[in-house]
Order: sequence, then C-alpha cells, then structure tokens
Amino acid sequence: MTDPGLALYQQSIEDKTAFWGECAKAIDWYQTWEKVLDDSHAPFYRWFSKGQLNTCYNAVDRHVQAGKGAQFAIRYFSPVTDTEYGVTYAELQAQVSRLAGYMASVGVTKGDRVVIYMPMVPETVYAMLACARIGAIHSVVFGGFAANELATRINDAKPKLVMSASCGVEPSGVVPYKPLLDKALEQSNHKVERCLILGRSQYVAQLQDGRDYDWQQAIKDAVPAECVPVAATDPLYILYTSGTTGQPKGVVRDNGGHAVALAWSMKHIYNINPGDTFWAASDVGWVVGHSYIVYAPLLVGATTVLYEGKPVGTPDPGIFWRTIEKYGVKSFFTAPTAIRAIKREDPNGHYVDGVNLSCLETLFLAGERCDPDTLHWAGTKLGKPVIDHWWQTETGWAVAANLMGVQAIPVKPGSPARAVPGYQVEVVDEFGAQVPPGQSGNVVIKLPLPPGTLTTLWQNDKRYQESYLTMYPGYYLTGDAGYMDEDGYLYIMSRIDDIINVAGHRLSTGRFEEVLCQHPAVAEAAVIGVDDKLKGQVPLGLVVLKNGIDISEKQLHDELVAKVRQEIGPVAAFKLVSAVQKLPKTRSGKILRGTMRKIADNQSYTPPATIEDPLTLDLVRDALTRMGYADALLQQHI
Repeated sequence: MTDPGLALYQQSIEDKTAFWGECAKAIDWYQTWEKVLDDSHAPFYRWFSKGQLNTCYNAVDRHVQAGKGAQFAIRYFSPVTDTEYGVTYAELQAQVSRLAGYMASVGVTKGDRVVIYMPMVPETVYAMLACARIGAIHSVVFGGFAANELATRINDAKPKLVMSASCGVEPSGVVPYKPLLDKALEQSNHKVERCLILGRSQYVAQLQDGRDYDWQQAIKDAVPAECVPVAATDPLYILYTSGTTGQPKGVVRDNGGHAVALAWSMKHIYNINPGDTFWAASDVGWVVGHSYIVYAPLLVGATTVLYEGKPVGTPDPGIFWRTIEKYGVKSFFTAPTAIRAIKREDPNGHYVDGVNLSCLETLFLAGERCDPDTLHWAGTKLGKPVIDHWWQTETGWAVAANLMGVQAIPVKPGSPARAVPGYQVEVVDEFGAQVPPGQSGNVVIKLPLPPGTLTTLWQNDKRYQESYLTMYPGYYLTGDAGYMDEDGYLYIMSRIDDIINVAGHRLSTGRFEEVLCQHPAVAEAAVIGVDDKLKGQVPLGLVVLKNGIDISEKQLHDELVAKVRQEIGPVAAFKLVSAVQKLPKTRSGKILRGTMRKIADNQSYTPPATIEDPLTLDLVRDALTRMGYADALLQQHI
C-alpha cells in the first residue's frame, strides 16, 4: 500500500525546486521568480528570488475579485466584552485599503517598520494586512507587554509608526495599553513620529498632541491604497522571540516563501479548503496568531475565527466547544496547556455534553509538548482525532505533523508524527553524528530550511548564524532534544537545556511529566533538574491537581514516586515531588522550567516579560523551600 505523505516528503527532499515551484502556483504573482531556490549566498538561502507578489492581495483582494466578497473572512467573538460580528472579504478589503491609504498619506512606505501593540480585535488584523499591502514591515508586540520590553523592540525595529489601542480586556479586568505605550516611548532611544490609537469604551486614552491620533478620526477620509508589488525575498514581518542574552531576537519572515508554505500547509496539514472555517485559539502577538489566525486561513480563502478570551473563566470551560459549534469550525488549533486548563476545571467533560461538534473534524495541538494523558482525554471527550504537531517561532509552520489533508497515519501518543515535506529532520549526538532509532539526541534540520521559515534575524546576520547554524555546520539547531523511532516518528522530549543528567544518565523532563500526568489526580506537571552533590542533578516535580481532588500530600507523594520508579526505573532517582496551586507559565502557555530551576538552585533570575502571573513564582518558591531547595530568605529576583 502506497503512503502518499511519504511520497510527497521524498519529492520535497529529492527535488526541492520542482516541489516548491509546483506549490507556488497556489499564489498569484506579479512577476514569476527566476530561481525557486537561490543558494548563491548559503547559508543565507532565499526562495523565489526575483519573483514579485503582494501578500495582502493574495489574502484579500483576489478572493473579492473571484466573487467571494460576501463570504466571511473573520468571525470575531469577544466573550470578555460581549461582542460578536463577522467581517466579509469585501469589508476586509475596504477596511485594510483605507488604513493602508492613511499610512501612505503620513509617509509610511515600502521597507518602513510599523509596530503593532494591540489586543485581539479585527483592527489588529487590518493593521497587519495594511502593512503588507504597502510593503511596510510589521512587528506585532503582544498586547500588555511591559513597557521596557516594548521599548526594547521599538529600539530594535525603529518604526515610523506605532499602532495601538487604549486597552485590552482580560478575565481579570481591563489592561490599559496606552500608559504602557507612553512609558515605552519615554524609555526608547528611537523616537516614534506618530501613533495611531484605537479607542475602546472600557478605557479612555489620553492622546498627546502632535504624536497621537485617534484611529477612527484619522482614517475617516483616507483614500484607499492599492497593493504594492514587493520582492518575494523582501521582509513581511519581524517577530521577536526571547533570547538567552535578554536581548530579544527579531525573527524575519519573507513574503514569497511565507505565502507559499502557509497556503500549502492549510490544505495538506489541516485539511482546510476555500470556504471552510478554521480556528486557532491563540493570540496575534505569537507566531501561531501570525500564521494561523491571520495569514494562512486568508491566503486560502477560508474563514478565520478571532477570539478574545480564555479557555476557562470566560465564562466557563465549555466556551471553546460552544464556539466551535456556533461558527461551524472544521479544524481547531490550540495549545495543550489550554486543554489541561479545561481538563482541570471540567475533568469529566460535562461541558462537552449537549454541544453539537459534528462540524469539527480534527483538534490540533502545538506550542509545547503534548503529554499522552492530555491527548487521550481530549480524544475521548470530544470523540475526534487529536493531532499533536511540532514547530517553532523560527519555522513559522509545522516541522512534524500528521498530514490530515493527504492521508492520516496512525497517532502515536507523545509524538507529533513524521517530518513534514521540506524538513529533513535528524537526531544527532554532541559531535553531530546521527544516533540510532530510539536514542535521544539533539534535533536538527538539514539546510536549506523550506520556504516560510526565518531568513535571518533583523539586522543581525551574525547572531542568526551563532544562534542556529554554528553548532552543527550545514544544519539548523532547533534547541530541542528528542528521538526518532523505527517508523520515522519524532518525539520531542524537552529543550536541550531541560535534559537532566542524573549520575551520568541523560533523562528528559518531558518523560517524567508524561508519567506524572498519568496519575488520576494530576491535571498537569512540571519537572526540573536540581543540583545534587552526589548525582550532579536529580529530578524535582511540581504537580497541579484536578479540581475536587481530595488526597493527602503523603499519599500523592508516595504514589507519584512509585509510578516514576515503575515507568522510568530506579535510575531516575525520583523522590522530590509536591503539589502547587498553579505553575508559572508564559502567556502562550509554556512552563517556565528554566526560571524554576534557578529559584531551586538559588541563582539570580529575571522574571520573563512573557510571564502570565508573576505570583506563581512565589508559589513555586514556597513549595521548593518546603522540599529543602530555594532559600526563602534570599531575594533572588533582580
């Protein structure tokens, strides 16, 4: 029996030019490329060199011209403000072209940077697409980011214009953005000429004369702008991701390769066709929002759901399921942490009862490692395939996935399946030699990376090479550790720096967490390696219990220790585990294991700018102190 997914993969590796040249026919071009793959400046590869296109035209205008103007492009739903409406492709074109016209009228041109610091509202999508329309480079900064973090990004991108809103709305209340923006602009060395501020009724912003302009008033009389042809290799956007030095890395995405890869991924990975409804429950401040709330669904003429809310608390853990039913969502994409939050609040899945999910074909999970227990729970409660897939801010789209639009292959819990066409993934040891199946190592991708991935870091080619390309020449270093099985399925177990070395045995935090989450009382778990005089490091676990669980600390401790001993063995030396009310995470759901490790080992740390709830670090410190780690009297954070 033939495997069409494997056949596609082999084509993409054996003849990259033919494969991606064929895929590029899904995009409209002003000028065809001279070379599909330009390797003349390796390792700085470029896709579709000398080709010209416009991403906004491909995402908006061509659908209107094809007679689909009345179809919904966006279904906006904000349970936190009780707002709901649809935006058709024709309305989207009108809004975007007028905003682009305003931008052009105030001197924003091709190659200029625009920082977007906004909540999950349609105007944020308009802003991104308006930049693409006139060839400006947008940099979306997650709404509500601290002023100093916003200032850092303004200094690096040097925008001519900042687009923001008076506030965001969270379950905890209103978050005023404008005062944070004012503070960031005071701190930044780069002086921004103009700010466009979207007023929201929940908070009235004070506008500074000569610099700040009211969004609706400013664009009221703007002359709509047409799409500007740009080179396929021109930057579309800069997206900052955390750097180990504290200086954020500006990931650069091009126009041509990005459009081709995302359009291909919608059909082949997510099985989304024109007119289908797709929902990525993320935020436009993250890469998932860029790729799968905004660009990919619109590039293929689908309808995208834009959701301002949380998986729980807005108002309850059934909101995701009711939203899927309401809008007829075919494919739903969220993070495992969102499913774990729902599972914790509704462990028996009562909120799924009575909801008609017949429209839903697949639940996709990504953003962090998906433990098998979460995958099983979601699959059982929803009665739908749950597909884990793996990618990064840098890659922009999936590196490993089950190709649901080609032919599904068996799901192996704990694995995001096989490498996607275009990605030649290998697992190597510290010297760069491939390791045998089943053996852990560093996950790398052979160059060139496929279209849609990062081309460099903003104005820092040297850092791009040092961060990703130097450790294994000819390969991109993912920073993840894992292994591949005999069938080519990839298993991502942890970040490279989350490997625990117990008396010379290399063990991944992901494997420990997988075992802990099998316990019926545990909703989620985090494991870190802490210093040990005898063994070098030993694993320490913190677990969050499901709601309504009544179990003594001793019973929980003994059962978890026994479970790890049974599943991993005595080599794990697992004796340290305790329950906490909440784990420290970023706003995108990643557990802050590195920060927890520093607290445990009494090292100085700076709470990450992306932390969702800083008080969780105090909860962790208290638990670690009770376990004999983290000096409670020591003021570590700086």
